[in-house]
Amino acid sequence: MTKLKGNLLYGQSGGPTSVINASAYGVISEAKKHHPLIEDVICMRHGIKGALNEDFFIISQQDPEQVELLKHTPGSAFGSVRHKLKDFREDDTDYVRLLYIFKKYNIRYFLYNGGNDSMDTCAKIADYMSQIDYDVRIIGVPKTIDNDLPFTDHTPGYGSAAKFIANTMMEISYDMLAYPNGKVTIVEIMGRHAGWLTAAAGLANLSGFGPDLIYLPEVPFSIEKFKNDVKEIYTKRKQCLIAVSEGITNDQGIFISSSSGLKDAFGHFQLGGVSSKLASIVQTDLGIPSRSVEFGSTQRAAAHIQSLTDVNEAIGVGRFAVQSLLDGKTDLMVTMSRNPGETYEIVYGLEPLHRCANIEKTVPLDMINERFNGITQNFIDYALPLIQGENPPKYKDGIQQFTKFR
Repeated sequence: MTKLKGNLLYGQSGGPTSVINASAYGVISEAKKHHPLIEDVICMRHGIKGALNEDFFIISQQDPEQVELLKHTPGSAFGSVRHKLKDFREDDTDYVRLLYIFKKYNIRYFLYNGGNDSMDTCAKIADYMSQIDYDVRIIGVPKTIDNDLPFTDHTPGYGSAAKFIANTMMEISYDMLAYPNGKVTIVEIMGRHAGWLTAAAGLANLSGFGPDLIYLPEVPFSIEKFKNDVKEIYTKRKQCLIAVSEGITNDQGIFISSSSGLKDAFGHFQLGGVSSKLASIVQTDLGIPSRSVEFGSTQRAAAHIQSLTDVNEAIGVGRFAVQSLLDGKTDLMVTMSRNPGETYEIVYGLEPLHRCANIEKTVPLDMINERFNGITQNFIDYALPLIQGENPPKYKDGIQQFTKFR
């Protein structure tokens, strides 16, 4: 195996999570152990756009205390992006620019931290660099609150988002008990084609305070069945709490939400508004008072309620990615496998990038109840270990402290 000496280029892409910066901490802290083989860690500002614009954070020039705070900082400390690279066989403009930057900064290791679309970017760069025979090792570091990356048991970011959703649903549920005649409250949760996040709302029921109904995008959504479900619950309890995925569709695959029709750089429709639409239906068709709640970006930004398991695994995938690069591995994505047995334990592995890009893992039907309006014990057994433990925030004057890089 050829020993490569040079800099490590790291970037973040796609929707942030409350632990993506913990992965950055794992990358940086592990890379420092291997100096001078890895001379420095260079972080792209706003993902691959930062490389194309030569816009970087040089880690050796940063305050070490700010690096430590990465473990408690949500969002993307270095900035994220949604930028789709074209196939270099059709247009190699971006790739020629990247090659120039890689050579200028002696980039020999490249880590890209993201979800499905980020793995697509990673795979395309790896393919190009291989074609022009530039010696660089490339690995994708997984993250997404959507938990929809294939070949991995789960993804860093999901556990903390699931913990926020479960606990917030519990708080809403308890708040609803204040009045003898309550409302139908419909909570909209992120999830385009995969309902992992919405399913996590069901974990709140372990406390006795959680949603009565849960609707995931894995099965077609019927307005008539929804109205019957709501009527049944409300008649019994005089209130009803509902968790619904933003991406639910009818039997023709059309989104129920009042979508704006706008698309992002990767061609995905920008969703939102399904909870308000359903609340209006409940009010108009059933004559029951209702309200809608959208968690929005709070479900991915809630660093104050991080799962310690999630934080540690996010650090772990970062460390393992660096170790794999130094072992000569390339064109791969880090994965996590769950060991069989009663004790929860994961093992890190690797999967070819081209197999991981643009594939979505959805909630299996054995985790959805027979009426398609709730979850099963199989989901609880799967998700519960992922939300364990707390990572207390760093406070100053009652205010959380987040990383500030120069």
